[in-house]
Amino acid sequence: MTALSVNLNKVALVRNTRYLGIPSVTRAATLCLQAGAHGITVHPRPDERHIRASDVPDLAALLQGWPDREFNIEGNPSHNLMDVVHELVKRKLPVHQMTFVPDTQGQFTSDHGWNFPGDANRLRPLIAQAHAWGLRVSLFMDADPAAMAGAKEVGADRVELYTEPYAAAWATAQQASQLARFAETARAALKLGLGINAGHDLNRDNLSAFIKAVPGVAEVSIGHALIADALELGYSATVQAYLRCIQEGSA
Repeated sequence: MTALSVNLNKVALVRNTRYLGIPSVTRAATLCLQAGAHGITVHPRPDERHIRASDVPDLAALLQGWPDREFNIEGNPSHNLMDVVHELVKRKLPVHQMTFVPDTQGQFTSDHGWNFPGDANRLRPLIAQAHAWGLRVSLFMDADPAAMAGAKEVGADRVELYTEPYAAAWATAQQASQLARFAETARAALKLGLGINAGHDLNRDNLSAFIKAVPGVAEVSIGHALIADALELGYSATVQAYLRCIQEGSA
């Protein structure tokens, strides 16, 4: 079944508006893992507007108690990502996957994937370093079948398909064509031996259809919608609802 990784950025964003330490990102992670989430995702940006560098080892230490779950850390490897992850590696704390995202510093949110061949020379040694640490690398990519060969050539293990265009087309005349484009991209990636992740604006309405139509999705990383739902339903009920969506899409 497709794995659900819960992105905790928005929990940290709310916490950072006060100096009280609440809501706690480690408490949120614990509740999500207890409810069945397969992993935790964070994006420690240089400006620390949500996840802080200090949150990352705290969450890694927590995940030591969940050896069957994964810790995915995403960000731009030319900013602070490599340093943050290297600190975990040195301390022998768990981290399983690095997702490289081509954000600029201060960017509002991730909104595009890597470009090939333009980004190839920059990415290749960074991916090699992550592999030397024993980590899987996923590249944040637009749904473009022709771009998958570039991701494979630089050494990526997986691609994370940027799903905002699909989410924006949900319940419109473009929904079917967007799904077809993502499915074609996934088939191209799988043919090259790349794993498939997906994320950005996936929610309880559109998730099942995406899983059903797009082959081989190993993991979805969901934050904004899931945390918004948790404000109404609670972490446990929300994670279980997303797991049901995944099951429905996989049926």
